[in-house]
Amino acid sequence: MAVTLADHLRALPDEELAALIALRPDLVMPVPGDISALAVRAQSRLSVARSLDALDRFTLEVLDAVRVTRDPQTATTSVEAVLLLTGEGGVDKTRVREALGRLRELAIIYGSDATLHLSDGVDDVCSPYPSGLGRPADELSPAAAALVSDAARLRRTLLAAPPAARAVLDRLAAGPPIGTANRAVLNDPDSDSPVRWLVTRHLLVPTGGDTVELPREISLLLRRETGPLGELHPTPPEVDAPVREISAADRAGAGQAMEAVRNAEALAEALAADPAPILRSGGLGVRELRRLARAIGLTEPDAALLLEVAYAAGLLGESGGETGDAVVLPAAGYDTWRIGTLAQRWTRLAQAWLLMTRMPSLVGQRDDRERLLPALSNDVERVGAPAQRRAILGVLADLPPGTAPTPDDLRSVLAWRAPRRMGRAAASAGYDAALSEAATLGFTGLGALTSYARWLLAEVDAADRADPDADPLGIGPDEPPSRALEALDALLPAPVDHVLVQTDLTVVVPGPPEPGLAGELALVADAESPSVYRVTPDSVRRALDSGYVAADLHALFQRRSRTPVPQALTYLVDDVSRRHGGLRVGSAGAYLRGDDEALLAEVLADRRLAMLSLRRLAPTVLISPYAPARLLAALREAGYSPVPEDATGAAVLSRPRSPRAPARPAAPSRRIEDPRNQPRLTPARLAGIVEQLRRGDAATRAARRAPTTVRSQPGSAGLAGAQAHAQAMAVLQQALRDKARVWVGYVDAHGATNSRLVRPVSMGAGYLRAEDERTEMLHTFALHRITAAVPEESPSP
Repeated sequence: MAVTLADHLRALPDEELAALIALRPDLVMPVPGDISALAVRAQSRLSVARSLDALDRFTLEVLDAVRVTRDPQTATTSVEAVLLLTGEGGVDKTRVREALGRLRELAIIYGSDATLHLSDGVDDVCSPYPSGLGRPADELSPAAAALVSDAARLRRTLLAAPPAARAVLDRLAAGPPIGTANRAVLNDPDSDSPVRWLVTRHLLVPTGGDTVELPREISLLLRRETGPLGELHPTPPEVDAPVREISAADRAGAGQAMEAVRNAEALAEALAADPAPILRSGGLGVRELRRLARAIGLTEPDAALLLEVAYAAGLLGESGGETGDAVVLPAAGYDTWRIGTLAQRWTRLAQAWLLMTRMPSLVGQRDDRERLLPALSNDVERVGAPAQRRAILGVLADLPPGTAPTPDDLRSVLAWRAPRRMGRAAASAGYDAALSEAATLGFTGLGALTSYARWLLAEVDAADRADPDADPLGIGPDEPPSRALEALDALLPAPVDHVLVQTDLTVVVPGPPEPGLAGELALVADAESPSVYRVTPDSVRRALDSGYVAADLHALFQRRSRTPVPQALTYLVDDVSRRHGGLRVGSAGAYLRGDDEALLAEVLADRRLAMLSLRRLAPTVLISPYAPARLLAALREAGYSPVPEDATGAAVLSRPRSPRAPARPAAPSRRIEDPRNQPRLTPARLAGIVEQLRRGDAATRAARRAPTTVRSQPGSAGLAGAQAHAQAMAVLQQALRDKARVWVGYVDAHGATNSRLVRPVSMGAGYLRAEDERTEMLHTFALHRITAAVPEESPSP
């Protein structure tokens, strides 16, 4: 029969041990030397707390039942005792057994049904009052123990309690069983305080200072209506929320998704036109974020969200960090993303949001030092952010399609699914922010999860569960088409390849433009809204500068417009193209030449150009001491249409080029709950870890049986370093359980080897804490500095 967790783990089949490691991957970071070390790590405070954080409310209530029913002498309980205690609360035994099974899978409890052990670290990370019950009366006070031992006397005392005193008892019986009272009032014989009445009748026991505690037996008696564990919650709370029409929710979400894609593109274009500098401390300054928000017509929180998501998707990057001030601008992958369909572009943004470890909601808030948290800084990194988003969307996905719960409904369900996580204020705020961000990005519509978002979540989960070792060469069958992509494509309007040209020179796009049409419109017209553009003399000149001629522009409008091309547009193109290139700018300081002598004379006499210091070099040539770029800009500002030319006299055609940052990868293709502490454990890797643990454990046990000494002396035939350390850890664990003294050999900070006779108090987080009874001092030893450990009766190391 297994007595310790290490013995229990050794007795497990390889499949069950691998399942435990898969559920608690932090136990093998790094892989321990043997199973004894694995058991020590499994009972550490941090690992136990991480496991309990993922448990639902009912499983934690069953865990409290295990703690309550433990025998004080053997520190064990039984499944029958737990079923009996929870059965008084009216809970089905099947659900209790399922909860016990989950606790067994995590090694929180272990052993047979008749002798159930609790992992050592549970009491350290849980409330000292399981199920809100206080300590037994015999641990608090002999008088209280005598009272509860006499059932008739206890009932008479409770029935005689004044209403105010009974109210105090009921409140403490509901938990926690600790209250505060004024010591002076308790010591005042003339006081009519209800707490003093209870203390003098031994219904409450002073525990030092101003605190009083309700004995466990009295709490159990007062809970006779709700059960000894109080009200149990075997099922999550029901969500009574309105149900939207699925098609309406999908249409609303698709519209928001299209708006998110458009705003992300506008944000990237704004950064391409004017890259945002990065602060010396990292991130984007408040002024830059405010400027970008105004440029695309969004609030600052929404702009921060899109900025973080676009950066996580690999659409934005940093450039210039080595040669000058670093700036944020579109990355090389942005151009490829831009030519995709709306559904493809949204899917990339949505996956990046699901998987990124950044919390945009923190941007603009202040840290503990009252500093503003900037966007794109390391200060907004939160490794638990993907899990929070997945949890809130998981609640929506588990509801019937079209259900639109309120934030309070979602919080109540989450509080049942992960009460330890929801109990933290920061985590609760993170869930609320995730819900708001999901609505902004189009995951939800009218408060309900959209159908394409359901497909996307399923695909991300499937990718997370996929075994990368199944196809190491990457030549397996092609992946099936994305159902999320198909569902969203069916909801979004089809891209259009035509426009409607109005008589006021506005160009209306009756839908999302296809990539080719979008590129042409960006060149020949200025955007006034997502679907309305305007043709201006500047936009026509911009097209002519990029290589178009008047005939090309006429043909473009004739080909793309479903309405007759207005005569005013034809005249505008002809007028600008007729004047375009009449003047040419070159580099000589700079020079200006043209075939029209009268036009040159007009320029020379133009008072608006006096600051250029133009003078005639020849009948058809003017010269200026300023650079060609300044001369070109001044002439265009004055209403002329010059074009630049190179040293050979050929016209220089220019198409605006947007700067790009180096290509950077997007978010990973699978969901990661905690990138720092959750490694990717495939079946093959799990099998290898189990085999490594078995080999290490066999070597350690063989070394223990060998007639060798653990003393590390030069020239001695002792164990290898790793085996000696493993044996020392095993000796210390046994001494900790037996509360026995051991000789500990260790290397101090100066490299000298010493030994000390101590009694271990605790071991965890990389340190041994032990008491030296001779000096009555508590010492702390780093585990990696311990070279040997032997029981007291053995010679010291």
